[in-house]
Amino acid sequence: MNTVTIIKKKRDGKSLTKKEIDFLINSYSQKEIPDYQFSAFLMASYINGMNKKETAALTKSMLYSGKIIDLSDIPGKKIDKHSTGGVGDKTSLILAPIVAAAGINVPMISGRGLGHSGGTLDKLESIPGFKTNLSLKQYKNVIKKCKAVLIGQTKNIAPADKLIYSLRDVTATVESIPLITASIMSKKLAEGIDGLVLDVKTGSGAFMKKLTEAKALAYSLMSTAKSFNKKVISFITDMNQPLGNYIGNWLEVYESVQVLQGKNVKDLLDVTLHLSGAMIYLGGKAQSINEGIEISKEIIKTGKAFDKFSEIVKLQNGNISYIRNLKKYPKTKYKEIIKADKSGYISKLDNYKIGMASLELGAGRKTKEDKIDFSAGIIFYPKIGSKIKKGDVIAELFTNRKDKIDLSKNMISSSIKLSDKKTKSVKLIKLIIK
Repeated sequence: MNTVTIIKKKRDGKSLTKKEIDFLINSYSQKEIPDYQFSAFLMASYINGMNKKETAALTKSMLYSGKIIDLSDIPGKKIDKHSTGGVGDKTSLILAPIVAAAGINVPMISGRGLGHSGGTLDKLESIPGFKTNLSLKQYKNVIKKCKAVLIGQTKNIAPADKLIYSLRDVTATVESIPLITASIMSKKLAEGIDGLVLDVKTGSGAFMKKLTEAKALAYSLMSTAKSFNKKVISFITDMNQPLGNYIGNWLEVYESVQVLQGKNVKDLLDVTLHLSGAMIYLGGKAQSINEGIEISKEIIKTGKAFDKFSEIVKLQNGNISYIRNLKKYPKTKYKEIIKADKSGYISKLDNYKIGMASLELGAGRKTKEDKIDFSAGIIFYPKIGSKIKKGDVIAELFTNRKDKIDLSKNMISSSIKLSDKKTKSVKLIKLIIK
């Protein structure tokens, strides 16, 4: 087969065969196709799309580029959750210990930040010593000991996706339903799960800006999961504003620990409880999602959730002294406060700009080689519908990049639209699809 011929075929809007897709994935995985050619394939697929057969073939090819983990020797259901990502989306850090404390195995393989959206692995690695690159043997041992593990793709787990994931981030090919579907499901199906809860974000800070796009992605993911006989529930949730208040890797760990210790960060807690409730339901420990939500609340209240998070951190080599004493963490050189220059109601936020401002401060990557500054980020206070007065603190910026402060300030200030009239708050849970 000829790589250029296949790229040209996709460029011209024609459908690729399973053999052609297998050839591309296998050749790229074995470094027989360079980045620039595979980038051309990604862009052609982004522009022209892929049909269901192509998407299924791409998912299978990426899945079978590595091992499918067998967790049958570990008793109990294995349930995971995947979010399509957004600004301040730290739900995995909170729900994994909740669901594990409820007696359900959570074998979570996560990703790194993509563009304006933070990644679970980067957040976890902000905890000094925390290892996300466990071997498959270590992965299984951690699940056996504490019922939850949070790792990245090893060289054995969907290795094709690991290569493609980084390339999509820097070639403007992230927001593609077939590419997202194949990326998510190749990792999730490799985990050895029985069921999956999906959190598909929609709004200005999501990859799927429109509700129709989010629905299309949710149905694409569910169709693929069901074709592999996996139980699945999808939530479509709002990403028109940061989830919680803290944005950036360590800052999000900080807020997650506070929630696990009982702090009521309303929007963050609401979304997290729905997701953990659904996981507990799919895991057979509740008769409904609502019952799962109540179980989740009790696990936080009794302190079991925080204890479980501490156990996970310790088993994955993290220094739990930073979790127990959040103020111990090193501070950034620079801190900047943004205040409101006039009064009004928050009518709209450009959440993408807020996420990109965090990236500029050092909390994300522009290229796949970029190093992340774990301590950089933003605390963003107002929510859509809230009233602010002139002089109120809107945001606090944390960075070691002095030259990026003014740019980030301008991005955040321009992301906010005020109204003289009272505006409605957003509906967090848009849709639940079973």
